[in-house]
Amino acid sequence: EADWLIGMNATRAATIRGRAWVGGVVSLGRVQTPTLAMMVKREREIQAFTPEPYRLVRAQFDPRYEGMWFEGNETRIFGDLARAEQIVDKVTGKDGTVEKMEQKEQSERPPLLYDLTSLQRDANRRFGFSARRTLQAAQSLYEDKKAITYPRTSSRYLSGDLVPQLKPTAETLLPIGDYTAGARYVLGLDQLPLQRVVNDARVDDHHAIIPTDVEHDVDRYSPDERRIFDLVARRFLAVFHPAARYQRTEVVTVVEKERFRTRGKITLEPGWRGVYGLESDLDKQAGKTADEDAGDESAELPKLAQGESVKCVKAEFEDKQTKPPPRYTEATLLSAMETAGKRIDDEELREAMKDSGLGTPATRAETIEVLIRREYIERAGKELQPTPKGLQVITMLEEHPLTSPELTGDWEKRLSDIEHGSGDRKEFIKGIVDLTTQTVEQIAALDKEKLRPERVELGPCPRCGAETGEIIKENSRAYGCTSWKSREEPGCGYVIWKRVAGRTITPEVARQLIENGRTNEVLSGFRSKAGKPFRARLVLNDEGKVEFDFPARAQTKEPAVAE
Repeated sequence: EADWLIGMNATRAATIRGRAWVGGVVSLGRVQTPTLAMMVKREREIQAFTPEPYRLVRAQFDPRYEGMWFEGNETRIFGDLARAEQIVDKVTGKDGTVEKMEQKEQSERPPLLYDLTSLQRDANRRFGFSARRTLQAAQSLYEDKKAITYPRTSSRYLSGDLVPQLKPTAETLLPIGDYTAGARYVLGLDQLPLQRVVNDARVDDHHAIIPTDVEHDVDRYSPDERRIFDLVARRFLAVFHPAARYQRTEVVTVVEKERFRTRGKITLEPGWRGVYGLESDLDKQAGKTADEDAGDESAELPKLAQGESVKCVKAEFEDKQTKPPPRYTEATLLSAMETAGKRIDDEELREAMKDSGLGTPATRAETIEVLIRREYIERAGKELQPTPKGLQVITMLEEHPLTSPELTGDWEKRLSDIEHGSGDRKEFIKGIVDLTTQTVEQIAALDKEKLRPERVELGPCPRCGAETGEIIKENSRAYGCTSWKSREEPGCGYVIWKRVAGRTITPEVARQLIENGRTNEVLSGFRSKAGKPFRARLVLNDEGKVEFDFPARAQTKEPAVAE
């Protein structure tokens, strides 16, 4: 009822007020609008970002190890870049001393079992799966193969009545080569560690996703099903393994009063990570990279002692630039929806907040797909980015409460309280009615001229700009040369249409075509004349017309699937 009240009334008001500039139906909703607002906020930060140059200084020492220059907590040198050259000249060939040699043992507990959102997040990071694609594979494993439990769950725990089934479930994984060692360990335990696995208070209608205790014929699974089953099976085994143990080493070397930090990390006991392979680094599998500006922790260090003399055999600086915040991927957007836009890395804290997120695990994938269908956002490689239409919708609402992830997250919490008998339904609906009235009044009072979109300029026309000074400028339907005046005076005729095979071409994509003759990434979201989705890179031919360059795998037995 709340979704209907807001969605129906706000959509109608926004469509009437904004159709002149936004075009078509302007769909608003309690979950989709704050989700779009988060993405637009990030896009504006990217567009407003100005790269700032800085330098890093690295030194190589004898005995053989490397250190990164630092001062306080900062490794980057801004402003006076010549200082980096001075440090290099100052320390090269000079003797130094190991000022600090510190070793600490650290442990890393196994992650929690999967709910749908965390499963979708991992599948996107590791395999590039969309949230919908993960749900489809998981649903098939549940309904058709009977291989995993109900996937549309919001819980990451099991109920106590499932404990007798846990070892029989592990036993079904024993014959599958990839899981034999992990399953054997679990079956050999006298008592399973259940503190972070079983929690009746955190289970509502459905428990966390785990394999079922049936025989698993993984050869019958599709490639997508096999990958999703692999995530679920390994996570199920991992939660019963001990923490991974590491030894972290930090060395501070002083040369001519300049300090260099070196960090190292050695695995003492793989623990649960052994389920993923002894050398596994899940962060790397997930596409994460170490902080380049903090130094490499994977390097092996020689034996060093505090006070030991060393020599700086080489030093060099590296020119770099600050980077804009990254666009959302489906994995990072799902995380942001789960925590209503707050950045929370701790898994258990995120779990405690999930009742205050945007939507539910069962609806988040569809929310993303709705935003794509309504042409508010689109996929660009692994990234999601707002379209000009999406930007205009949020411009229309601007600071309205409907765009607030925190407010919508609070509503989600209140809905959950009502569901569990501790919330007041009448009070909640009254608040929704008041907000709906406020929304309609604010939209009706908008100055239409403020909705007029800004038209970007993309530089000199590649066809005639050198001679005429004409530029490429955005209009309502295309990015075209300003030499065009009318059909009778078409100018040089250079144009890139905004709609290509059902997909919106953003200013950034148009810029790539103009400057490089091709897009940087393979793009999703195209549709053939028969309505079938496909992926391709866009290229400009010799005549300046846009053509498709299909990915290599489209020529193999595996089709290029539009996500």
